Amino acid sequence: MHNIPQALTIAGSDSGGGAGIQADLKTFQMRNVFGTVAITAVTAQNTLGVFDIYPVSLATIRAQIKAVAEDFSLSAVKIGMLGDVDIIETVADCLQQHQLPQIVLDPVMIAKGGAPLLPNHAVAALKQYIVPQAKVITPNLPEAEALTGIKIIDEASAEKAARLLQEMGAETVVIKGGHSQNSQSAVCLDWIFTPTEKFTLSSPRFPTQHTHGTGCTFSACITAELAKGHSVEQAIHTAKAFITAAISHPLNLGHGHGPTNHWAYQDE
Repeated sequence: MHNIPQALTIAGSDSGGGAGIQADLKTFQMRNVFGTVAITAVTAQNTLGVFDIYPVSLATIRAQIKAVAEDFSLSAVKIGMLGDVDIIETVADCLQQHQLPQIVLDPVMIAKGGAPLLPNHAVAALKQYIVPQAKVITPNLPEAEALTGIKIIDEASAEKAARLLQEMGAETVVIKGGHSQNSQSAVCLDWIFTPTEKFTLSSPRFPTQHTHGTGCTFSACITAELAKGHSVEQAIHTAKAFITAAISHPLNLGHGHGPTNHWAYQDE
């Protein structure tokens, strides 16, 4: 059984179970990948909001990554919420020290409601230390704009932003259109820019408030598919199908922005 694909998620814990490492592990499990974790922060949150954030010490973050990297055969790593400059630098150092493969970066910078989750100087650190190590980076529109300083209004501006992220060192850029200003439109469009090609993926826009953890789940699915040996293009296509199913079959849990349905997509 030792040939089971194994992946690591480095992210925050969501007590409400919809995002962060909880979403990542559920996604890994649904995609037949064994998940390991390094927790960067413990949060007290539910579908109504975040009530407390407790950062994990740098020594403990480093020890978690070391413990996992030295014992498991990791074939992909997902990075979610890092929180501050010190954590970003610590994680970046660990990625190199343990030569961790196939980094998928979900640059958790801006919350669903538009609130910044990373201070400006931490954004600079993310660009300097983590983005260059990313095989895939999956910003939403506000995050792509914050990382590049480019206002994204169409495919041309999306490509300009993506090429800038690639100049920083990221390999493949997925700019997610869910936060698009024309969010009244019936279609949700994502722009994907690999080193050699570009393509778009679209899905119907489903009217629901149960979208907590979509970004985590999407990038976790990409990570799981890469861990299984699939190409980046295959991984992104599967992740788009996975998250579309998860959004369009809501569980209707909680009293606010509820979690997506990690059970919804069944293809194998």
